[in-house]
Amino acid sequence: MGRKGIAAVAALTALAALAGGAAGCTVRPAGADGEHRSPVRTEAPGRTPSASPSTPSSPSPTPDDDEKSSPAPRVLWSPGDSGRDIRELQARLRQVAWIFHGPTGTYDDLTAEAVRGFQGKRGLPRTGVTDSVTWQRLLGMTHEPGTWELYLMGGQPADAPDARCRTGRVLCISKTSRTLRWMIDGRTVSTMPVRFGSEYTPTREGVFHVYWKSRHHVSTLYDSPMPYAMFFSGGQAVHFSADFAARGYAGASHGCVNVRDEAAIAQLYGQVRNGDKVVVHW
Repeated sequence: MGRKGIAAVAALTALAALAGGAAGCTVRPAGADGEHRSPVRTEAPGRTPSASPSTPSSPSPTPDDDEKSSPAPRVLWSPGDSGRDIRELQARLRQVAWIFHGPTGTYDDLTAEAVRGFQGKRGLPRTGVTDSVTWQRLLGMTHEPGTWELYLMGGQPADAPDARCRTGRVLCISKTSRTLRWMIDGRTVSTMPVRFGSEYTPTREGVFHVYWKSRHHVSTLYDSPMPYAMFFSGGQAVHFSADFAARGYAGASHGCVNVRDEAAIAQLYGQVRNGDKVVVHW
């Protein structure tokens, strides 16, 4: 074959190679490292190459996704609940000046409003419902309330009556539970919270008897009203106290046994007789 023939064959070979490339096969040169790769990579026309298995494709989380995945705070107490836990909630709110009444032990409208105020002041959602986040924030700002902070305005349970109270007609007064039981022949007729004198003017302890009743009494020593007074030891008496009704156990008497429930002591006053026994005990 002459030179012209050889040239023609070479041209036909080149055209065939170009036609093959249009069908999807590419001749790959040696890599940058000098190593020869597989000479042909076959790809189906119109298909998008799949992602490499070593780099899986997944969407990046967005701030909204994070918020949606975060669980909502757990609700602990809400309006209508009652009990000792609500007393503690109210006592702690009182410590940070969000409540000025109670504690009552009932999650009422005033408690919900106080919780809303506390939440708003600290950038929390103003729901009026005590959730775990609100409670933890309140715990960090307050101390564990004592018994008489929990029962600041009364409502505490009475302890067992003293043995000396189990016979006859008796005003059975406990300094331990700060309660008065009106008892007849061992049966409790009524119970009410009471307040005593301070350490400087203590209420006397022991067994006494009512020797004088004075419905509209006014103290000549302290010039203060003592309605429904039932005297049992010198100038010490069981009587209604407007100060106890207003301040609870934040105050003290001058030695008398204070009652804060005026309706309750009015009824008691009508039942007690001169000569009835009075027992003041721990």
